Amino acid sequence: MHSGLDMEKARYNMVEQQVRTWDVLDQSVLDLLFVVKREDFCPPAYRALAFADMEIPLRIGDFDSGELMWAPKLEARILQELAIHAHDRVLEIGTGSGYFAALLAHKADDVVSVELEPRLRAFGEDNLRRAGVHNVRVKLADASRGFADDAPYDVIIATGSLPVVPTSLTGQLKVGGRLAAIVGHEPAMVAQIITRITDNAFDSVNLFETHVKPLAHAERPSTFKF
Repeated sequence: MHSGLDMEKARYNMVEQQVRTWDVLDQSVLDLLFVVKREDFCPPAYRALAFADMEIPLRIGDFDSGELMWAPKLEARILQELAIHAHDRVLEIGTGSGYFAALLAHKADDVVSVELEPRLRAFGEDNLRRAGVHNVRVKLADASRGFADDAPYDVIIATGSLPVVPTSLTGQLKVGGRLAAIVGHEPAMVAQIITRITDNAFDSVNLFETHVKPLAHAERPSTFKF
């Protein structure tokens, strides 16, 4: 196991060499990466890779969820682009390790994080509790079409990619609310921020190309047969 000093050096290098160079210049986001200890959210077998520029398998003991933690630069860039305010209510679709929920929680008033897999829900919830994060509620459900219980939201984030963005999701945004999603199919996926301008109008901005695992049960585009 790394010494505390090595760990802090690795964290510093992650922020300076991976995150900052990926156009993450918001100092409040960069500072947060020192506050929320990423290694405490990694499965124990992968803790040494906590600061590597890679996705980390969410394999807990002999249980392999098949899910992955995002690379640090992707987490930080999406967090920056969402421009979360202290009064915001956030929906996170896919809790995973709980790390991104913890980052969101430091920025927002209230986070509802919804996880489909019971063992991942328990893992994420335990990690959040140990980290002393109290404003995240982790729910066990399928939120691939949204989560009506606490709607509407100021911010929605899907941690798996979506072939298309379902209107059921954008419909749960408040006016002025932002949805972050990675949209498309391998290999051509694009990170988008969709903002609800009025009740009926939305503005979509393409940020960068990337690819992550699809969200379970995500809506697929309709296919028309003639």
